[in-house]
Amino acid sequence: MKPNPIYAICSFNDIPSRQAVGFHLMVVDEHGNHRPWSIIVVRWGKKVLGYANKCPHNGVNLDWERNEFLDPYGIRLMCGKHGSTFELGTGRCVEGPCQGGALTPIALAVLDDDICVVGVHLVEEVASAHT
Repeated sequence: MKPNPIYAICSFNDIPSRQAVGFHLMVVDEHGNHRPWSIIVVRWGKKVLGYANKCPHNGVNLDWERNEFLDPYGIRLMCGKHGSTFELGTGRCVEGPCQGGALTPIALAVLDDDICVVGVHLVEEVASAHT
């Protein structure tokens, strides 16, 4: 396996500015096992931010409906179960039962107009043939 894998997950323009989208991926752990990995990607202008889709309060997904991650003002991520809110730039919980906790950041990069996850091994849907 590559030491620093990079996987494109969507086009930069697939996520409108000031929006958040969830992705349900499969990662390969250090033992070669596959496990589900749910993440949130937030686009704010030209910046992209990523977090694990897991509330630090009790481990539930943040979205109360598919891709509904932002508070009513559209300026913070919000847990749909308990109403905890998180700063977009840091993932730090600023209100709710997990105050003082934080979302787990996900390393992202924008390469050739694609949003890519960096540093994890994903299960690829189609194996590439080497000739």
